[in-house]
Amino acid sequence: MKHLDLTLPTPEENLAADEALLDLCEAGVEHELLRFWESPSPFVVLGYSNKTASEVHLDVSQHAGVPILRRCTGGGSVVQGTGCLNFTLILRIPKTGPLAGVTETNHHILQHHHYALLPILGNTLEVRGISDLTLADLKISGNAQRRKKNCLLFHGTFLLNFDIELIERVLPMPSREPEYRRHRRHREFLTNADLTCAAVKNALKKTWQAAEQLYVLPFDDIRRIARERYASDDWTFKF
Repeated sequence: MKHLDLTLPTPEENLAADEALLDLCEAGVEHELLRFWESPSPFVVLGYSNKTASEVHLDVSQHAGVPILRRCTGGGSVVQGTGCLNFTLILRIPKTGPLAGVTETNHHILQHHHYALLPILGNTLEVRGISDLTLADLKISGNAQRRKKNCLLFHGTFLLNFDIELIERVLPMPSREPEYRRHRRHREFLTNADLTCAAVKNALKKTWQAAEQLYVLPFDDIRRIARERYASDDWTFKF
């Protein structure tokens, strides 16, 4: 597996990069990959099937200058920005084994991350809900995936030093929630992990054995996908 630590200039390009890298793996051009990025400015990203009007306070977001985008994977809406570390895994799908289905993939990857971070976060670290990592019952990481025939995209976030009050202002209570949330507001449900970005990156690179760096990227494809999809209101406000 290769690794890539790269934040592109715009939110649209960062979302498009994940999709372009998945396409490369699906086509057999590139290897499996672990990527990291962190947006320097805040934005909301909707899950693929989220309804914009019910998942974001549109007036608050507009007044605060926080753009709204939509990703190609499922899950709920999240707020990105400084202090929120993103990771992306591009993995090949074997015919059998722990990546053969959606549920099995969630379990397999989250167990890897639990094992990797347990020594530095302690034994309150748990896998909860469908695809969350928590410290006790406070969420620090949410994740989602997209599957093609041969490869899958699994990406997620780690709250490390993020403005949780911004999430409280911009996002209403989600339309769906895991049982362990117990209808808690964002500020009562989310927490920052007391870790540096470097600590998380090193732990994940080690557990995924992502030693080799990726140097060549499909920038033309990234810009095209960003322009045609992620910068398009038809895509963002489709639901």
